[in-house]
Amino acid sequence: MIRILANDGIEADGQAKMEAAGFEVVTTKVPQDQLAEALKDYDAICVRSATTVRRELIDRVPNLKAIARGGVGMDNIDVEYARSKGIKVVNTPAASSRAVAELVFGHIFTLARGIQVANRDMSTGDFAKLKKGLAGGVQLEGLTLGVVGLGRIGREVARIGLGIGMRIIGSDPYQKHVDVEVPIHGIGTAPVVRVNSLSLHEMLKRADVITLHVPAQDGEALINAEELALLQQDAIIVNTARGGLINEEALLAALEEGKIRGVALDVFEGEPKPDARLLNHPRISVTPHVGAATGEAQRLIGEELADQLIAILG
Repeated sequence: MIRILANDGIEADGQAKMEAAGFEVVTTKVPQDQLAEALKDYDAICVRSATTVRRELIDRVPNLKAIARGGVGMDNIDVEYARSKGIKVVNTPAASSRAVAELVFGHIFTLARGIQVANRDMSTGDFAKLKKGLAGGVQLEGLTLGVVGLGRIGREVARIGLGIGMRIIGSDPYQKHVDVEVPIHGIGTAPVVRVNSLSLHEMLKRADVITLHVPAQDGEALINAEELALLQQDAIIVNTARGGLINEEALLAALEEGKIRGVALDVFEGEPKPDARLLNHPRISVTPHVGAATGEAQRLIGEELADQLIAILG
């Protein structure tokens, strides 16, 4: 019997699909330092972001046939090394795109209207002062949205932006342009808008709102003080991709200088204990790495993982 260790859990429908295919699926969490011994009894492992599968672990489990990552990024897996050992490595790039894109816009709307400040300060009782302080909100229609990374999530973000009347530009070294359908429901074939890919610096100069959808950059920040200095006055920047893409010290400095209207962070350098200055800053909207945390996305992730593992191991 094929045995699967879902070490970071798996949604029930995905588990049921694998069990119907004759697999045994174990969801008991094995601590990282005990994985090498435990995996000797399994054919595959499913992980999210909590479990790492590095070279040292791979070398100790020669019978492992597959590593499945529930989610988009695979920076917690030594992917090429695993594949060089004949291990199949898969992820679920499509399943959570809509969930992440909607979270991005939840943050953008929040920062555009200062909702994060209202939520924190309404309890003080100074209604009139708070109302006056939030009088300078901005509307998103007509603003330019810069999407860094024009993959599945980036394109879904672009679709939503087009739907609310934003202009879209992108930056992706692997794409000259992408075609994005405008989400107008009930009219038959949707119109298509071509989103051109600019250099990162050119895009940063032109965008009112910037959102990041790229993998970790080998320990280097993508957005440093130099890039932050290029932003338009009152720009909004959003990172729901990976902690470390934005230099957090440079970000705090830019906020203190009054350069940026607001910042949204779902991911942090110091997870699971982010810098308290980020969590408490009045112009930062924060969530605890929940981009894919909708019931719909989790169900799709589980089913996509199941389909791939059944195809590999069945």
